[in-house]
Amino acid sequence: MRRSFARALAGALTLLAGTAVAPLAQAPSARADGVVIGGKAVRAGDSPWVVALSSRDRFGRTRAGQFCGGVVIAPTAVLTAAHCLGRAVLGGPVESVRDFRVIAGRTHLLAADGHEIAVRGAWTNPAYDPVTNSGDFAVLTLAEELPARYVLPMAGAGHPGYAAGAEATVYGWGDTSGYGDYASGLRAARVAVLPDETCEKAYPGDSAGRYTRATMLCAGHREGGRDACQGDSGGPLVAQGRLIGLVSWGRGCGRSDSPGVYTRIAPVLELLAAPQGGRGR
Repeated sequence: MRRSFARALAGALTLLAGTAVAPLAQAPSARADGVVIGGKAVRAGDSPWVVALSSRDRFGRTRAGQFCGGVVIAPTAVLTAAHCLGRAVLGGPVESVRDFRVIAGRTHLLAADGHEIAVRGAWTNPAYDPVTNSGDFAVLTLAEELPARYVLPMAGAGHPGYAAGAEATVYGWGDTSGYGDYASGLRAARVAVLPDETCEKAYPGDSAGRYTRATMLCAGHREGGRDACQGDSGGPLVAQGRLIGLVSWGRGCGRSDSPGVYTRIAPVLELLAAPQGGRGR
């Protein structure tokens, strides 16, 4: 499913020109699949840019094959976590997943509404490091266009949503308790962006992983209780109407000493907006 980076992002770059500026298997505790802890039920119609990644062939029909989340950044482009496309999650190369689809505009996974669109191409950030979790993002190219209202703008550097204390919301169909209680309906939880110093203290580079402020941000509450979890990986963290993070990794779910870590979107946006999509092929 690999294809030219520049081509895969052609639609995204057109969109970004007008919107730039104004992050589970036990891998190091990476959430390869995540449900929202401490959240509430929400309607997909109110946040149509949240999508589910699906393969019934690989993950069964109980939850329509959902295994990760994603976010629409252009009518034919979905941003997700790089680790969602790894062999540890898919059981093989992404090209071997013949029924790989994105489910959009559907609150309950087993309903029949919304859109199910085949994934035509997949590009994984070549700088992604599965050991440190840095650069944990990938772009999926869809076989059909989604309506323009499904697209969520990305936040560039300097956006107030990145500031410590900013309120944000994380979305997903993942584990709601940390004990395998997966949701069939979309959920969301309000969290606060935490200072980089707090995140570095929580993840100094031990077995859980190392927090890197240049490519990551973390969010939660000092007392814990609200977080992304298994099955939420690749899903969006949104602040003030902009995408600021993708569910990436962490230690456990909803722990007071272990906030959720997200891929920081500002450097992703800079890479995608660079000439020739940053790297070419």
